[in-house]
Amino acid sequence: MEWTKVWLQDPKAHDFPAAADYLGLLLAPGEVERIVDALRAAPTEAKKAKDILRASALPLLPADNLHVKHNIQKVTSGKKLSPVLLLRGTPMVIADGYHRVCAAYHLTED
Repeated sequence: MEWTKVWLQDPKAHDFPAAADYLGLLLAPGEVERIVDALRAAPTEAKKAKDILRASALPLLPADNLHVKHNIQKVTSGKKLSPVLLLRGTPMVIADGYHRVCAAYHLTED
């Protein structure tokens, strides 16, 4: 499946507060605000789901995981997923969209 059939061009507005909630577990509030502002301003780039999972060092969730399954069904019904929000580092942080990356991997590794 071609990536343009899986992903929207831009993240949805509600993805940024979700990223801030997650990043708030890892970082100080001022740092979270700075990073989320940078994520809002960053252009969307196409990356392979398999590479995102490798860079994040997170395991692939199974296709029958409730949230992964929901995202797979969303795509197979013709809807697109919101792009994931990533923070470069070692390992890379998936600030929002872990389940979406796993769903995309099950649909197409690329």
